[in-house]
Amino acid sequence: MDTMRIIEYGSCDHQAMIQLRDRILRKPLGLVFSPEYLRQEINDVLIGCFEEERILGCCILTPVNDITVQLRQMAVDEHLHGKGTGSRILSFAEEQARNSGFAELMMHARKVAAPFYIRNGYSVRGEEFVEVGIPHYEMFKRL
Repeated sequence: MDTMRIIEYGSCDHQAMIQLRDRILRKPLGLVFSPEYLRQEINDVLIGCFEEERILGCCILTPVNDITVQLRQMAVDEHLHGKGTGSRILSFAEEQARNSGFAELMMHARKVAAPFYIRNGYSVRGEEFVEVGIPHYEMFKRL
């Protein structure tokens, strides 16, 4: 049984989260995290899905303004794709955002992930754009 929890910045769980994000999101694109990039997460809400101590998936919530929070760095272990882990993480993130007073959750979703977000109630806003060398859409959901 998996459990969702908030991850403390700089903790062992945070290190596991960085390793998962690196494996799923960065290495396939030939990218690496810089220490400066990772330091920007210090005030964000770091969310992890765990089975005991093993991280299964994660995401980050970064406030944009008083009403909007951005979901970033959503990653799920490749062996769990299509098994509901991502939807559970997303639901937990939405609950955290709502409880913090945000009215909208938005993201820059990879084009290949857009169908997942649409199935979870998100809408595309604007035109396709390129970020980190691959196609993305801005997507959002009212909370």
